[in-house]
Amino acid sequence: MSFLRWAVVTVPLILLLGLLSARSEPVGAANPWYQALAKPGFTPPDAAFPLIWIAVYVGIGLALAMILHARGAWGRGLAVGLFALQFALHLIWPLLFFGAHNLSGALIDLVAALLIAVATAALFARIRTVAALLMLPYIVWLGVIGALTWRIAQLNPQQESLVPGAHTSQVIN
Repeated sequence: MSFLRWAVVTVPLILLLGLLSARSEPVGAANPWYQALAKPGFTPPDAAFPLIWIAVYVGIGLALAMILHARGAWGRGLAVGLFALQFALHLIWPLLFFGAHNLSGALIDLVAALLIAVATAALFARIRTVAALLMLPYIVWLGVIGALTWRIAQLNPQQESLVPGAHTSQVIN
């Protein structure tokens, strides 16, 4: 399959999965718990997040397409597997952060995704240098999100009690 055909599959797929993950829980201004959190001064405006994610997702979708197009390249299977693993971890983050209000779990998940994304980019570099370069904005943005998560956790030690979560289990008689 040509690079263009791979890109027509991977870019929309990455965008769709990212959108579904972001929509799995109310995020940003739509999330009362998030709105109640104290946030660091370097927090981007809510409107910036979807724009940044779209740009990052297009880049990593193109990077993945380049690697998938490199049939027969040494390490291709491992690179694609690591990409899938780190992206799956990345997609879990909104559930932990916005849904479960579990900042420490979200941070652990994000650090794991970040480390695996770095390993993925290193493998991508052996196959297609440009693919590795396309991963860099994503890696930087994961670092920013990690720093935000870390700082929000520090600023909100009692964050679980700010606003009750939407998912509570109650026995009703």
